[in-house]
Amino acid sequence: MQQAASDTAIPVGISACLTGAEVRYNGGHKRSRYCLEVLGERLRFETFCPELEAGLGVPREPVRLVGRAGETPRVRGTRNTERDVTASIEQVGIDFVEAHRHLRGFILMKGSPSCGLERVKVYHENGMPSHTDSGAFVRVMREHFPELPLEEEARLNDPGLRENFISRIYALDDWKRNVEPEPSHHAMLQFHSRQKLLLMAHRVPAYRELGRYLAEAHQRPLAETRQHYLQGFMQALARPATRKSHTNALMHILGYLKHALDGQTRRDLLESIEEYRLEQVPLVVPMRLLNHYLKRHGSDYICRQSYLDPHPYELGLRNAI
Repeated sequence: MQQAASDTAIPVGISACLTGAEVRYNGGHKRSRYCLEVLGERLRFETFCPELEAGLGVPREPVRLVGRAGETPRVRGTRNTERDVTASIEQVGIDFVEAHRHLRGFILMKGSPSCGLERVKVYHENGMPSHTDSGAFVRVMREHFPELPLEEEARLNDPGLRENFISRIYALDDWKRNVEPEPSHHAMLQFHSRQKLLLMAHRVPAYRELGRYLAEAHQRPLAETRQHYLQGFMQALARPATRKSHTNALMHILGYLKHALDGQTRRDLLESIEEYRLEQVPLVVPMRLLNHYLKRHGSDYICRQSYLDPHPYELGLRNAI
């Protein structure tokens, strides 16, 4: 099942129930208006329900995670507690990953024993709550597709998490469009160069570590270098940027303009960045000013930085952070 979108839209997986498909255990759905009506304008959703694909049917007996802390929980029926569908869901996950390497992200259903990203309830054998974990399908994706951005639909209500997730989707799309088709050491260096400020806004040490890794990677197999770099890059972006780290990135951008601007203009830009740091204005305010002057005075290098436009402006993601 797929949600219609333009051919150039970015492919992203989504739990089928979030698109309005009636695939939940009780025959219901959890349609997400934001995903379909806002993100759906830019993303091409590929829907998936691991429990349905595992043959559990609709309607079906609910399942839940069962196990002890420190162990991988099993997926079992809530009424027929001897029914264990763990292997089926895990195999469905493995098959899904093998067939969907083209995806740039996946939006998940909160609390699901298969699709829950985190804080999914795990029960003791006697039915009492034990602890929390990730859903079985999510565990498989993390193991076999670690670079794929994952997020729960409910967490997209948080402006910072929402912006972070969409940034990761578009960063991975850059890699898949510009590195994967004709992989080379040069292509990875170019990617690393244009992602510099985005990386710095998330984790400065990661930019340096990954840069050193690429500089010393000539003697390593290309496939090994690609996988190591991509996983490290996506792991760094998974750590949400802070107001402090964004301020650092903004100051770096200003540094590329300082010799082209008069004193008053520099002071205006510094004031805007300081207002952002003090939480008086959102990130879009200093970014809009900086982009204005970059169009006039910016070098090719700084103007190619993905941080300047990490996702479509129309989504307004930087208006709330």
